[in-house]
Amino acid sequence: MVLPKEIRDKADIRAGEKLAVVSWEKDGKLCCISLIKAEEFGEMVKELLGPVMKEIVGK
Repeated sequence: MVLPKEIRDKADIRAGEKLAVVSWEKDGKLCCISLIKAEEFGEMVKELLGPVMKEIVGK
């Protein structure tokens, strides 16, 4: 996928940087697509799942 330079500059995306593609559906149809830096996405998942995993592992 090619992103225009203006968008890459605004999002601070560098050549070769990995992006995660996240999509949302509404009424069974794709309505939104979002690109998130893979590294940042991984951190978001850890933050969201951290408390759940602590609860599971702690039991």
